[in-house]
Amino acid sequence: MQRATLVFMKLILPFFILLLSVVGGLARVSIDHAAFGKSLGGWKKRDKGPAEYALSGANYRTYKPEISPTPDGGIFISIRIDHVRGWLSSDDHAVLEVTVNSKGAIVSAQSNIAIQGRSISSDVIFGANEAGKALAAPDRAVQIGTDLVADLSAKLLREKIVEAGRVSFPAVLRHNYNKLFQSIRVDEPEPVVVPDSAPLGPEKPLDAPPARPVQVPVPDAAPAPDSVPLQIKPYATPGAAGMPGKE
Repeated sequence: MQRATLVFMKLILPFFILLLSVVGGLARVSIDHAAFGKSLGGWKKRDKGPAEYALSGANYRTYKPEISPTPDGGIFISIRIDHVRGWLSSDDHAVLEVTVNSKGAIVSAQSNIAIQGRSISSDVIFGANEAGKALAAPDRAVQIGTDLVADLSAKLLREKIVEAGRVSFPAVLRHNYNKLFQSIRVDEPEPVVVPDSAPLGPEKPLDAPPARPVQVPVPDAAPAPDSVPLQIKPYATPGAAGMPGKE
C-alpha cells in the first residue's frame, strides 16, 4: 500500500507542477477605472456616479464600465454613454462594447445608439488590413476606432439626423474608445515557485512470503566402536595351582 502511494505521488507531481505554471502564467487584463474616469473629468458622487463632460458644444455622461471575462483570458467591456439634452427633452443613449484579448490588445468593437426610439447599430468591427492580415496591437486599435466611427456616421447620415449633439455622438464614442484604450492594464504574472518536495525515501520492498526454514542435514551418528568383550578372570585362592601361597 505504501509503495503504491509513493508511485502515485511521483506520477501526479509533474502534472500538478505543469498546471500551476500554466494557470500562474496567464496575464491578468483589467481596466484602470480611476484613470478612465479622470480622463473624462472624474467620477461624480464619490466615485459612484458617472463622469460628465462637454464635447462639441453638447453635454455627455459616461458611466463606469461593466466588465466580464472572456474564455480566452481577456475581458469584454460595456460602457453606457448618454447625450444630455436638457430638462424638457429626453436624453439619447449609446452603448460601446469592446473586446480585449489576454494580451491587452483590442480585437473588436461595436456600438449601438438609441435616438428618439430609433436604434442605430454599427457592425462588429475587427482589426485587419486590406489583405485580411492581423495588424499590430496599437495599429489595430486605431483601425477599429476609425472604422467604428465611419460606420456609425454613415448610418446616422442615412437617418437624416441633424441635431448637433446627435451628429457628434459617433465622435464622442471615439473619444471614450480612445480613453478606454489608454486605461487597459496588463499585470504580468508572478513566477510560480514550487516548493521542494520532501524526499520520498527508499521504496519499501513488497512483503515477501515467509522464507521456508533451511533444513541443515544432520550427519549420521558415527557407529559405536566394536565393543570389547569383558574379560573376566577367575579369582584364585591362595594355594591354588599357579598362585603363590603364604609361607
